[in-house]
Amino acid sequence: MSTYDLALKRRSIRRFKNIPIPYEILERCVNAARLTPSGANLQPLEYVIIDDEQLLPEIFSMIRWAGYIRPAGNPPAGHQPMAYIVGLIKKGTKYEASSYFEAGLAAENIILVALEEGVGSCRVSTHDNDRLRELLNIPEDYNIMLTLALGYPDESPIVEEYKGSVKYWKDEDNVLHVPKRELKEILHRNKF
Repeated sequence: MSTYDLALKRRSIRRFKNIPIPYEILERCVNAARLTPSGANLQPLEYVIIDDEQLLPEIFSMIRWAGYIRPAGNPPAGHQPMAYIVGLIKKGTKYEASSYFEAGLAAENIILVALEEGVGSCRVSTHDNDRLRELLNIPEDYNIMLTLALGYPDESPIVEEYKGSVKYWKDEDNVLHVPKRELKEILHRNKF
């Protein structure tokens, strides 16, 4: 599948199969993230891969899922992520102001490499970064920039035409529908 096709296929997944992800796939994801562009080639991001079955439920308990449809968007028992990748940046790094941009580039590389391997993902926010920091032994001089939940998909969200609202929803069959704006609405050529 081409990169373009992968990008079009990508959906946030919040329901996963209870199948472990081989560590080699997770490592490939981080290796792809390692090679993303960074200001002055400083390469400030570092990563923690979490696939330990004792840690997974603890991290899961810290996450807010699918705000528009909470709690219906929460992965049910037996369908929770099988791994997480946490991206970090050392505080005080030159170009720290662009660190969210760099984390976004790295996240997309992780997401696309995972998808190529059949692994779904969801960028998530934690309730308590201090608790996550403590659980993962992250030094105080690092900021948590991103958390990605990963697993083999056990759902197939559907892209819907945008009709004035970005709010996603689940139908009576528990299928997630996600409105997206059309290309002609967001694309400008040469001038606005």
